[in-house]
Amino acid sequence: MVILGVILLVVGFVTGISILWTIGIILAVIGLILWVLGSLGHAVAGRRHYW
Repeated sequence: MVILGVILLVVGFVTGISILWTIGIILAVIGLILWVLGSLGHAVAGRRHYW
């Protein structure tokens, strides 16, 4: 999710399409939050690890 968010950020920046930029930011932030929660040992969506 983080990688997809970064790809959308880059594509949105290069092409100037703001909706891709916005979706990329949202996906990157959600992905980072889930990654941090999973690495801290919290269950994410009923799973012990998120990856």
